[in-house]
Amino acid sequence: MASSSRAMYHFKVVLLGNSGVGKSCLVNRFVKDTFSPDIESTIGAAFLTQTIALETETVKFEIWDTAGQERYRSLAPMYYRGAQAAVVVFSLVDAESFAGAKAWVNELQKHGGSDIVIALAGNKSDLSHVRKVDRDTAIEYARATGCFYLETSAKTAVGVNELFQQVARRVPKTAAPPRRADMLDTGDSSSGKCC
Repeated sequence: MASSSRAMYHFKVVLLGNSGVGKSCLVNRFVKDTFSPDIESTIGAAFLTQTIALETETVKFEIWDTAGQERYRSLAPMYYRGAQAAVVVFSLVDAESFAGAKAWVNELQKHGGSDIVIALAGNKSDLSHVRKVDRDTAIEYARATGCFYLETSAKTAVGVNELFQQVARRVPKTAAPPRRADMLDTGDSSSGKCC
């Protein structure tokens, strides 16, 4: 194996949002490049990893995909504590999920780390013909709260890789000390269930 001087960063990322908005589908598209419309609701949280290469560094995401059901909401702080980034997901075809996303952003801003990067993801962009959340409304909300906004489709993969690339670029590199990439296995991704 050739020696490499690329810095390797490990970032903890948590996915938050109402049940049924496509958090698990989104992360499965990113990690496994698969989509299943019949995915079961997450219970507690699922843990997955994925490594991406940026221009000058490599980022390994340690991703916590949390359950969206109200009965699991009290567990969320356990997952976002210590996270460098959060992806707050809502469905473009469900206005109530946008209200839920706003509540998650508010909670993260009050109780998350002071330098946590918050991405707001409007998922299910493939269903734009029945959308209930206006793009400009979501952009303005993200701008007003210091988040960044992207529309995604776990089904078609539109915007999914871009979302995580933007997260990797926006997390301050001081948030996680670099490690040498040639000392770490960066070739695979893994997943496991928790709780």
